[in-house]
Amino acid sequence: MTNSGMLKTGIIGTIITGLCCFTPVLVILFSALGISAAVSYLDLILLPALAVFLGITFYAWKRRTNPLMPTVEQDPS
Repeated sequence: MTNSGMLKTGIIGTIITGLCCFTPVLVILFSALGISAAVSYLDLILLPALAVFLGITFYAWKRRTNPLMPTVEQDPS
């Protein structure tokens, strides 16, 4: 994955996960679908996902600002 693609993935994932963590979007959706019993497990999935996406964003940002870090080149095949 290129550096700009990794940065975009991290930022978009952080925004979506943050919306689901800090607003009742998933609670309303799960209630409408009739699976509101799963609401108690949302924190077990959303908080680690938020941490992962924040880590990806930070890593890609650091790679972008520090030219001495190794870059990952895509295979042309």
